[in-house]
Amino acid sequence: MQRTFMAWGALLAMLGVAIGAFGAHMLKSIISEDYMQVYETGVHYQMIHALGLILIALVVGQWGESTRLRWAGWLLCSGIVLFSGSLYVLSITGVKVLGAITPLGGVCFIAGWIFLVVEAFSRRAET
Repeated sequence: MQRTFMAWGALLAMLGVAIGAFGAHMLKSIISEDYMQVYETGVHYQMIHALGLILIALVVGQWGESTRLRWAGWLLCSGIVLFSGSLYVLSITGVKVLGAITPLGGVCFIAGWIFLVVEAFSRRAET
C-alpha cells in the first residue's frame, strides 16, 4: 500500500505539472478566461491531493497499513479523477453537464481527509 500510494501520488503530481504547463502554453489562447480559471482549479486540486497521497504513503510507512488509510488514499485518487478530470473536460469542451460530476470528486476529497483524521485520532488513542 505504501509503494502504491507513493507511486500514484508522484505520477499524479507529475501529470499535474504537465497538465498545468499544457494549459498555460496551449490552451490560454484557445479557451475563455473563465474556462482557463476552471482548468487551473483542476490543476490546483490535483496537485494538492497528489501530495496528500504522498503524505498517506509516508504515514503508512510510519504507522503501518490500515483500512482507513487505504480508504483515504483511494478516495483521494478518485477525487482527482472525478473533480479535476471533470474540470479539465468541462473547460476544454464546454460541456456543462460534466459540472455535475465535479461535486462527487469534492465529496471523495473530503471523505479521504476525514478517513485520515479518524486514523490519526485512533492512533493517538492507542499510545
